[in-house]
Amino acid sequence: MAERALAVAPRSSVARFAKGQVLRAQQRHDEAILEYETVIALNRNWAHSYSHLGWCKFMTGSIEALIPAQERAIRLSPRDPQIGLFYSRIGCAHLLQSRLDEAIIWCERARNATPAHPQFRTFLTAAHALKGDNDRAAAELAEARNLVWDDRYSSIARLRAVDSWGVPKIRALVEATYFAGLRKAGVPDE
Repeated sequence: MAERALAVAPRSSVARFAKGQVLRAQQRHDEAILEYETVIALNRNWAHSYSHLGWCKFMTGSIEALIPAQERAIRLSPRDPQIGLFYSRIGCAHLLQSRLDEAIIWCERARNATPAHPQFRTFLTAAHALKGDNDRAAAELAEARNLVWDDRYSSIARLRAVDSWGVPKIRALVEATYFAGLRKAGVPDE
């Protein structure tokens, strides 16, 4: 449908954004980057385009692009209903780079903005566990498990099956931090 809309209106930022969203959902991050960049060229104030552009660049290995993109989104839309997503992505970047104090600050902001989002809580779980705060890690993990209808937080293997983490560079960081923290919090490998 996005392609059909673009055939009629190739400069439609809405149709470009929709195409970017589809490509991102299909894990076609390189292609999505082009769409989000086009949206921004057409509308420099579209906060979510910056956020998703940063995420796609991150998933293709440019971890350093993630935080500035989220900060731009926050500046453009400081009262955004999905601001927890922007905060969470900043927290994720800090977590994957083992900046645990910063990760905790941003992940707490994400959790407070969107308490019903389980992944925001598991980023916080991992950061607390890596810092050695087992009680907080356990509490966040328990709440994340209560918020999902499936068993995704029952094992690292299950998480690998439901989440994609892009290129090998990013997957290695996820293994060394996010998954390592979840293991410390009690999530088994299998």
